Amino acid sequence: MSPPQSHRIRNPFRTPSSALWTIVLGWAATRLLLLLMVTEVLPNPWPFVTGDARFIYREWFDMLRSGTFPVDDVRWQYPPGAAGVLLLPGLLPFDYATSVYLVMIVADALVLWLLARTIPRGTSPYGAALWVVAVPLLGPMILARYDLAVTAPTVAALLLAGGRRTDRDRLAGLLAGVAAAIKVWPVLIFVGLRGRGRTARVYGWTLLGGAVVVLGFAAVLPGAFAFLGYQSERGIEVESVFALPFHLATRFGWSGRVQESYGSLEFHGPYVSAVGRLSLIASVLGFGWLLLWRVRTRRFTGATACDAALCALLIFVVTSRVISPQYLVWLIGLAAVCLTRRDTTQRPVAVLLLCAMPLTLLEFPIWFGELLDSQVQAVLALGLRNALLVTATVVSGRRLWRASRAVEEAAVGEAPDRTTTVGAARRPAETSV
Repeated sequence: MSPPQSHRIRNPFRTPSSALWTIVLGWAATRLLLLLMVTEVLPNPWPFVTGDARFIYREWFDMLRSGTFPVDDVRWQYPPGAAGVLLLPGLLPFDYATSVYLVMIVADALVLWLLARTIPRGTSPYGAALWVVAVPLLGPMILARYDLAVTAPTVAALLLAGGRRTDRDRLAGLLAGVAAAIKVWPVLIFVGLRGRGRTARVYGWTLLGGAVVVLGFAAVLPGAFAFLGYQSERGIEVESVFALPFHLATRFGWSGRVQESYGSLEFHGPYVSAVGRLSLIASVLGFGWLLLWRVRTRRFTGATACDAALCALLIFVVTSRVISPQYLVWLIGLAAVCLTRRDTTQRPVAVLLLCAMPLTLLEFPIWFGELLDSQVQAVLALGLRNALLVTATVVSGRRLWRASRAVEEAAVGEAPDRTTTVGAARRPAETSV
């Protein structure tokens, strides 16, 4: 009699088809849950997280439809292309908030399709899996803000430009330009493209795509650039990396305060301006390092473009005076693109970002009231989340730098062998005398 076989858990990613089905079913289940929560078919423990779609976006929609940008609303902090995203839900036959949720679900599904469509042809499934798992960890808030609609064309652009084929550069640049006309950050994604000529060409198409969108809305709606005047007096947003000293100082009698400013809750008071300047210096140093990496790098792998894009976005987010919870969906989108490449250097970074997601849900919305009062548990959750983001940034940059050096050293090491081989082949054979 043969011994009984042990029962082992079957790997859902053992074949491309099983991986694809697992990912699709996981996406459907989690997004249905989010949709039922934001529409209040199921109880939503944090109904205030849908306030952007139900109130703020609706106000802006009415103003845009009347023929002008919301020039007198200091909460309007977005490039002119954002008008297109806010007007789009008005085409659907539902109330405005529900239409916003459905548009975001479609954008979410588009990202999944972009990440998963090549799994049957051997692409790593872990990028799509990260997207499926990480996004719902931000809670129902993610369907009530329009950042998914920016992430979708950005992911498409990076996937198109990240390979060796150059015939897709035009479309990649145009998509990135459209995304950058909605929110500025997608301009960062091409910093690691192979070849300076190609980089310049793709950025040219990006500029064209963005200009068409921006100037198109500016031509038909007055006040397109009013948002540029609302930046000079910004404080330090309570969720940013640079907010932690003020949370701690509040516990020891700091005389500043939290107040709503330019659509976010920010610290204002003594030393805030100085810390704001420090964040600007950190941004300059971070992007200065990235420029140095780009100038010194001569050889690229297939994953360099997406790895560098994620590193650039991490620098942008971590050194900013403002970090809203939906910003993490940008990072997850680019990390997911990295994980579609088997030669990526950013796997540890993706793990760190995934760990940051539940901590983000804790600080907003679960403990957001406590965070505004700088209570211990909320500040601890925020501190851990921001520590993970800072660590992810350092790890990302370090691995990007070391990978570039390793590729160059390997190429230099191979060169003498090739020379010797070629030289030997060209020498005439020796003859005996």
